[in-house]
Amino acid sequence: MTQSTGLDLNLLVALDVLLEEESVQGAARRLHLSEPAMSRTLGRIRKALGDPVLVRAGRRMVPTPHALAVRAEVGAVVERARALFAPNRDTDLRTVNRTFTIIGHDAIAATHGAALFARAAREAPGIRLRFLSESHVDAPFLRQGTADLEVGVIDSVAPEVRVETVYEDRMLGVVRPGHPLLDGELTPERFAGAAGHLIVSRRGRQHGPIDDALAELGLERRVVGSVGTYPASLFVLRETDLIGLVSQWGRPLADTLGLVAFEIPLRLPTVRLGLAWHPRHDADPAHAWLRGCVRELMTDGSAGPP
Repeated sequence: MTQSTGLDLNLLVALDVLLEEESVQGAARRLHLSEPAMSRTLGRIRKALGDPVLVRAGRRMVPTPHALAVRAEVGAVVERARALFAPNRDTDLRTVNRTFTIIGHDAIAATHGAALFARAAREAPGIRLRFLSESHVDAPFLRQGTADLEVGVIDSVAPEVRVETVYEDRMLGVVRPGHPLLDGELTPERFAGAAGHLIVSRRGRQHGPIDDALAELGLERRVVGSVGTYPASLFVLRETDLIGLVSQWGRPLADTLGLVAFEIPLRLPTVRLGLAWHPRHDADPAHAWLRGCVRELMTDGSAGPP
């Protein structure tokens, strides 16, 4: 291909893979090149962009701020080019070689990760899945290309983001087996005052819908603290008398640890769970496959591998 602007399509493809792998060795393997050849390609990209692109940080390489800023657009250009050169051919998922990044609560990977990895191995073995935990800082991860798909409670209001509600979930209480709260009728008063409560919040909040519902009844619970993820909270609950929460979707995690879930004696709002992605992925067959897989797993009552 003629290089008239200093950056041809081959370099864009290489840049896209380098930013996915964050490794010269990994990119070389993906593109079936030797490491010296991949290093030379990275050198050409650096010269064309006037930016180091990837810099060493300890034993790994990390993207520069400029590389992070252009990553999403580079990926979009490469996807559009692939579609342009094969407009009438059905995509064979078994030939797709991609890395997809899914961002969401840790419970997503814990509950559905095994089934999703199994399905990828069966239907699209060249697709790699990378799960990222939700950050305590809100950022445009989908627009920036840091993540390809967001799963869970979607609170993004960015107008360019596609949001699909899959279903509405509800919260359950959860305690260790033999907990005193499980004996006798469970009233709002007993729920509020029986023991300390543990909150799950990625931002460290110690107030939520439970507290609002209790306040309407003139009640208040004693919150002892918070943790960032539901899986972490379940291990704490298993070893204490604290009262926690788990969604119906995440209940298999509590069951696996031998914890007891119960109905909360309060009128609580439902929790809307869904998917979010950037519209540049709308027509991407591999991304559509990923969305379909996650959608099916979320609506399937079974969380285990197929």
